Amino acid sequence: MTKVIDIKDVSWERQKKTILSDLHWEVSKGEHWAVLGLNGSGKTTLLNMVNGYVWPTTGSVSVLKQPFGKTDIRELRKSIGWVSSSLQERIKGTEYAEDIVVSGKYASIGLYENPTEVDSQKAYQIMEQVGCSHLIGHTYQICSQGEKQKVLIARGLMGSPELLILDEPSNGLDFISREELMSTINQVAMKKDAPTIIFVTHHIEEILPVFTHTLLLRDGTVFDSGKRHEVLTSECLSRFFKKPVKIEWHKERPWMVLRD
Repeated sequence: MTKVIDIKDVSWERQKKTILSDLHWEVSKGEHWAVLGLNGSGKTTLLNMVNGYVWPTTGSVSVLKQPFGKTDIRELRKSIGWVSSSLQERIKGTEYAEDIVVSGKYASIGLYENPTEVDSQKAYQIMEQVGCSHLIGHTYQICSQGEKQKVLIARGLMGSPELLILDEPSNGLDFISREELMSTINQVAMKKDAPTIIFVTHHIEEILPVFTHTLLLRDGTVFDSGKRHEVLTSECLSRFFKKPVKIEWHKERPWMVLRD
């Protein structure tokens, strides 16, 4: 099976502090992964490494069959869609929603050339698919938080990526907005030509049935990984959180409560 992400024996140190240690992670084509970890677990560093923004201190990284050190990272990023809060902060509020979407083709922050008619039509089509076509002609600053996230997902899909990374996309959303966004993500993942999706979250209940695998990251290393039903158990997560928890499944989504 084709490996989309292949991380072996990776560590990463910064200012003499180890952030990632002895990390192993393989993601194959056809899989969608949820990544779960507390603050400080190394999630952001791991994502930055997959995107080529940081390089391992030791070990090897290959993304989309491109080994780091032997590939043009700028070109590789054009095959990776990325949605994150840090990205949202870098976008000018005066930009139009459709221009933000088109910029995803170039993996750039901002649009620096006039889009072609083909690009514009593709952007409109994607915005329709993810439920934000009503924002065409609207500036980013007047969009709600949920609308902004949908625009960024559309942007992430503009380059027809092979890999789509969603870094805590529901942060700051109320319950209704979150569920609408999760429905959008589910629709994207269910398409025949869907990219491999890496979904990072703090919240167990956001791990939709479409996410086939789960990675648990704690203290900069892999605590556990594998198929969702094998990892998301009361026993495993009680050890992971160091608290007695109970997992209950409802419509194939896990929900967690603390045990008395």
